[in-house]
Amino acid sequence: MNQQLELLETKVAFQEVTIEELNQMVAHLQEDISKLKEQLTLLSQKLQATQSSNIASLSEEIPPPHY
Repeated sequence: MNQQLELLETKVAFQEVTIEELNQMVAHLQEDISKLKEQLTLLSQKLQATQSSNIASLSEEIPPPHY
């Protein structure tokens, strides 16, 4: 009976360590995701700003000479 109890206590201790390691990993990944979201937002804003300044509207477009 004592051996079984010790085995269960060992397993629980191992699981607690594993859960804590996984929790830390999830926290780090969440930080990475937040940083990537911020970068994506900035890139999207920059892309929209450059697209609007470089592309003429349809009303400003001159048809090609063969039309």
